[in-house]
Amino acid sequence: MGVKLESTITCPHCGHRKEAEMPTEACQFFYECENCKAVLKPKQGDCCVYCSYGSVKCPPVQEDSCSY
Repeated sequence: MGVKLESTITCPHCGHRKEAEMPTEACQFFYECENCKAVLKPKQGDCCVYCSYGSVKCPPVQEDSCSY
């Protein structure tokens, strides 16, 4: 099974959902909600916003190669 690159990120502030393509070479630490403009950061223990708020974990975690 290959690495999934699409994830639906859900803003915890306003509930806005957006499907996005995740970066493959690094974890994304910040994400600005296009609806409420809140800047999301990973929850404690997560390496990126996709691991915290996405429907699919980031590619480095999927590949078990996250350097976090």
